[in-house]
Amino acid sequence: MTNSSPVWLTPHAHEQLRSELAELLAAEAAGQAENADPEDRLTARRQRLARIAHIRDLLNNAVFGQDPPDDGIAEPGMVLTVRYDDTADTETFLLGSRAGDHDDLEVYSPDSPLGAALTGARRGEQRTYRVPNGTEFRVTLLEAVPYGHTVTSASHSV
Repeated sequence: MTNSSPVWLTPHAHEQLRSELAELLAAEAAGQAENADPEDRLTARRQRLARIAHIRDLLNNAVFGQDPPDDGIAEPGMVLTVRYDDTADTETFLLGSRAGDHDDLEVYSPDSPLGAALTGARRGEQRTYRVPNGTEFRVTLLEAVPYGHTVTSASHSV
């Protein structure tokens, strides 16, 4: 698997992935296997090698520790607040990679139906997206702020 587009990660998520990769590489070097059964060992090793490749790919394409511009445009690394127009419910989430912990903030990938629909949207702009079952939803972008701004303001309000 090779991902050609950058993946936005929080510094915490980046560190979590680096730690997981180090653990997997140590287990691989030690030849660790949970089961004595040769077939199970082979399956476990294949899964471990696939995860190692996936994490390396993420880290090689990671953008972390830098926020996108504070221009109100939805893009990876922004915390978005949206209103689901059919219900008037609102939701706030990070547009980024689900590869790590993001401080109790829901995360939507830019490749998800909602993330793809919102990428490039400006405050007040309405977008439509379709979920896998075919249902279509309308959503309005209420706010888009860089992730670092939300973390900074949250730590100052404590």
